[in-house]
Amino acid sequence: MSRWVPFALSGAVVALDRVTKIAVERSISMWETIPVIPDVVNLVYTRNRGAAFGMLATAPEWVRVGVLIGFSIAILIFIVRMLWRGEPGRWPLALVLGGAVGNLYDRIVAGSVTDFVQVFLGSYEWPSFNVADSAISVGAVWLALGLFGKKERVSEAH
Repeated sequence: MSRWVPFALSGAVVALDRVTKIAVERSISMWETIPVIPDVVNLVYTRNRGAAFGMLATAPEWVRVGVLIGFSIAILIFIVRMLWRGEPGRWPLALVLGGAVGNLYDRIVAGSVTDFVQVFLGSYEWPSFNVADSAISVGAVWLALGLFGKKERVSEAH
């Protein structure tokens, strides 16, 4: 496989993330809620100044910006290096890269990330998220399952 193919997947994630965020920002008012599946999934336009699930949202700006942007750039460099070298797990890494770039773009340009998917599990409300968050989550779980699967195969061999 060409070393550029995972980068194309990352680019597709960034493009889908940008298109969906722009659509939400242009068509839904802040905090407006549009039921998609009543009592399960809503579209709601929110802005997250923190990290995943609002972590660091109330931290001083210099801490929030330094940690979130600095950490994101460090992770991006690490992932790009792994993808370029052809390390195993290229597909999940490509998803994480695309999601990280999508959210980093928002943080740099707007100072916060647009979130718009709201999910309820019974009375529990999952923190709002976006396409980039979904790609990061799917990629991370895929990587974890891959690591777990390798451990199991090694264990079975002994």
